[in-house]
Amino acid sequence: MRTLRTLKALLLATGAVLVFPWEALAQDAAKTDVIIVTAQKRSEDIQDVPIAITALTGETLKDQHVTNVLDLNAMAPGLQVKTDDNAANPKIFIRGIGLNDFNPNTASAVAVYSDGVYIGSPLAQMGQFFDLERVEVLRGPQGTLYGRNTTGGAINLISRKPGDKFEADASVEYGSYNGVTVEGGVGGPVVPGVLAIRAAGVYVRNDGYTLNRLTGNRGNDTDRGSGRVTLDWTPSETFEGLFQVRYGRSNGGSIWAYNRSLFPATAQATGPDGLCAPAYYTSGECTDAAGYANTSTNLYQGDYHLEGKDKVETYGASGTLTWTLGGMSLVSVTGYDHADRDDLEDTDAGPNDVLTARYRAKQWAGSEELRLQSNGDNTLNWVAGLYYSHDDLSSNSYYDVFRLANSGVQAVDEPQGIGVFSWPFTQKTDSYAAFGQVDYKVTERLTATLGLRYSVDSKDFHYNSLYASDVGGPTLDTILTDDASKNFSSLSGKVSVAYKLTDYANVYASYNRGYKSGGFFGGQTTDASSLKPYDDEVVNAYEVGAKTELLGRLLTANVSAFYYDYQNLQVYTLVVDPNTNLTVQNFTNASNAKVQGLEAELSSSPIDGLDLSLSTSFLEATYRNFTSAGTDYSGNHLPNAPRATINGSARYHWALFGGTADTQASVSYRSKVYYDTTNADRLTDQERTFVDLRAGWKMPDGRIEFGLWGRNVFGETNISDIIPIEGLGFDLFSMGPRQTAGVYARFNY
Repeated sequence: MRTLRTLKALLLATGAVLVFPWEALAQDAAKTDVIIVTAQKRSEDIQDVPIAITALTGETLKDQHVTNVLDLNAMAPGLQVKTDDNAANPKIFIRGIGLNDFNPNTASAVAVYSDGVYIGSPLAQMGQFFDLERVEVLRGPQGTLYGRNTTGGAINLISRKPGDKFEADASVEYGSYNGVTVEGGVGGPVVPGVLAIRAAGVYVRNDGYTLNRLTGNRGNDTDRGSGRVTLDWTPSETFEGLFQVRYGRSNGGSIWAYNRSLFPATAQATGPDGLCAPAYYTSGECTDAAGYANTSTNLYQGDYHLEGKDKVETYGASGTLTWTLGGMSLVSVTGYDHADRDDLEDTDAGPNDVLTARYRAKQWAGSEELRLQSNGDNTLNWVAGLYYSHDDLSSNSYYDVFRLANSGVQAVDEPQGIGVFSWPFTQKTDSYAAFGQVDYKVTERLTATLGLRYSVDSKDFHYNSLYASDVGGPTLDTILTDDASKNFSSLSGKVSVAYKLTDYANVYASYNRGYKSGGFFGGQTTDASSLKPYDDEVVNAYEVGAKTELLGRLLTANVSAFYYDYQNLQVYTLVVDPNTNLTVQNFTNASNAKVQGLEAELSSSPIDGLDLSLSTSFLEATYRNFTSAGTDYSGNHLPNAPRATINGSARYHWALFGGTADTQASVSYRSKVYYDTTNADRLTDQERTFVDLRAGWKMPDGRIEFGLWGRNVFGETNISDIIPIEGLGFDLFSMGPRQTAGVYARFNY
């Protein structure tokens, strides 16, 4: 009944859009800047694409200081990005759909594509954000043209391509914590009209924004660089080859979190759940399992016994070949990516060696997509394709638990929660898909779309759970092994209709079925039952929307309403094992989840030089019929799915001293957010508002620009995540940078 009521509301909303007198508002006027996107594998005006999509231009990305995927947080309606690591494993959520798991063999529900190549490894998704033409954020399941692991949406990164004339640009920034960012690119024709090349790179470093009180050193620092070379070869009018090689390396420190002590040492400090009462968190009357009491309220300081490194190296290559065959094109997209990570981490974030983690993984993936598609804007537009990829992952990580109480001399026959627990595993995945989409213009105004994709993921998994008394000691016991293989398959796709009310107002209604492959849990476990394969995640998504240019095309207003029905939603949770009283990882399927919401994106340039934008998202995302490890989570809110987000910006530029002055203010608001499936009060964060400012001046010829910037200028607390480690007596706060400021200079030739 609830589903029927929701669908009825969506239909009523569509009907209201259809009968509204749009002609009165959409009078002809000079066209504002057109944003061309390739979300449907062909170039289209973003206003003509019947998909909820946000496009961020390269200029916007620079002005907002976007240097990695984390900086995209809140830059599109319903988009939340966080991480519990310093150089890998971003956790991306769109409309409340994502995955909290940090293990390298689980793919996000939001796929990341770099110039058409799927970047499936969470180890390789942080360093692609430089020298970009634009970023496209596709909201909602993309079950046809993308297909693989896109139940939440997709993020397309489109890098700048070589032009037909020489170009060079560079930017330099200096800011808080001795932060330096240098980015540049140069390129142009080698053989005019035939061969062009562009090389670009970025280097980012800072001293870090967290203080180790024991040493006086700073952590959560950054030290990374990336480079890319792109070659565009057009030997004839009917063929184009676009080739790319890229390399990235990060040598910054590992994550330094904030330790909140949970074990009460006195009766008065004991809360109803047996853990520390909130009023006593920093009283000194609550400790972790080693007796450490963190009495500081400063989330950017700690007493760290280990100052580790999070080292990541990535490299890859791709080739996109396009043959024009009259009214159609044959497109081949080939990609290869490799990532290698070694992260040594003080997980307990305290002075005693309670929990040290080392995460080591190597992963490479090769893919091939072959598409045959129509050219131009025809009555019938179509695309058909085949896809194959191979992914090879090996991981050899370990936890060193309670070294404080472990001499490493006496042998023990069975693990008692003290010692070294490692879980080396390998996973090989072969993915196959056949897909097609047809767009048919029923009339000049009405277009119907049908898309289908059949996907198969074949996974081969080999896992060991081992125990040793010491890091350097012999392995005393093999706790368990698991060797398994399984095929996962699904049919996904879409049906939609789009109607052009006027030349500047479009409405659409769609049904999308998304699919995310099942698989095997890749975290540490001593319980063989947790290694049973989990099932495919499937979503049936219903959406209506309107894309309009109103008031003489002075106002661009795009709105959407959606309803998702999820089956077997894949969920990662941390629970306390009643046998050992230690926190263990758990990965399972929720029986059902419902997600519904409204979104709006507004932009206008009401007077010359003034640009205004506003985006909002209102979301209700809850579990249904979900029990895991004996706990019923039905009715709980999905993590990282705030009910309301509002993002606004105002930019004004005017003539000054013969050049152009430019100022911008951005405000981002989000309501209360839950960080954990339990929805426990201590694992939530209150509503937050962040303000960014920028001011600059560009010389008359436009080639040199100077300015200054500030992010989170009012110092709002910036919590990225809260992770419960109740078994060892602490919560971990992953913190984003607090208020930062700096100056910049940009050069263009």
